[in-house]
Amino acid sequence: MFVDEAVIHVKAGDGGDGCVSFRREKYIPKGGPDGGDGGNGGSVVFQADPNKNTLIDFSGRHHWTAKRGQGGMGKKMAGYNGESLLIQVPPGTLIFDADHGMLLADLDKAGKEMIAAKGGKGGRGNWHFKSASHQTPRYAEPGGVGQERMLRLELKLIADVGFVGMPNAGKSTLLRSVSHATPKVADYPFTTLDPQLGTVDLQGHRRLVVADIPGLIEGANRGAGLGHAFLRHIERTKVIVHLLDMYPMDQSDPVANYHTIRRELESFSPVLANKRELIAANKMDLSIDGEEIDRLRKELPGKEIFAISGVSHAGVSDLMEALWHIVRQEKAKEPLEEAVIVVPPAEVEPVAGTNEPA
Repeated sequence: MFVDEAVIHVKAGDGGDGCVSFRREKYIPKGGPDGGDGGNGGSVVFQADPNKNTLIDFSGRHHWTAKRGQGGMGKKMAGYNGESLLIQVPPGTLIFDADHGMLLADLDKAGKEMIAAKGGKGGRGNWHFKSASHQTPRYAEPGGVGQERMLRLELKLIADVGFVGMPNAGKSTLLRSVSHATPKVADYPFTTLDPQLGTVDLQGHRRLVVADIPGLIEGANRGAGLGHAFLRHIERTKVIVHLLDMYPMDQSDPVANYHTIRRELESFSPVLANKRELIAANKMDLSIDGEEIDRLRKELPGKEIFAISGVSHAGVSDLMEALWHIVRQEKAKEPLEEAVIVVPPAEVEPVAGTNEPA
């Protein structure tokens, strides 16, 4: 089951209360205050885990809470810090504040982390408040309240190449032929119901990650078919491959189908519509005289068109090589990325107290 959106409530742990205590030992009748500090509450931390590819973990669990800190004890012993809650999500997860619609983090790299809710600070014990004029303080600080907030998680798959096209254009068949992915292939519309990822291995230890999304139809922006629900998953791609069925079963016009999908892309996102595009004229194994591909090139002048067959693999290697060079060019245009900043362990998961005197 593919889940790419979720709304959850997170609550960091409260800090432990400081302790009110007085030293009482033999021969030391008035030892003074010795209440220890409370432990810090655990934080809620999100981490991008490359072994995850869906937000299904959040479909049945909406409340995520870190541990609270332990209260302080006598003999100036501090309470244990609460254990932080580490929540692992797929790379490409966007984390929004659900109440304000503000983007908090884009976990677009494996291992990247962010603290969504910080744990409360432990309260100070009564020994902190002694003074020359007040030698027996009978109060201590309460622990701080941990942060809590409503979050909206949105997953955008990370891929180099995105396949788009009408239902039954052959996107899943092409994905099967170039990668180890095994999307369902059948002769009816909307066989693909969820986005699919595949890795294409090329000679020379080169690799492309390809995303195949469910087919689009006219009116998708108004909810027809599967709508625009999955187009976000190719927003991160460097190039789009527009697959055209050159011999559609419904006898529709491939050129008209091309313009239909282009309108849907433009209605969804100008950024997506302006991405580099290649056209893959698919099912050319059914061609007899090549008349259809000649007409396509004439009707769409200036477009990069590859004649391929996902079944016979004809032309597929040339398409993959062209995609590799385009992806490399597009990546070279991007500014140098900053190193992934990983939250120091002491902030991610406070080390438990040792019960030694503070």
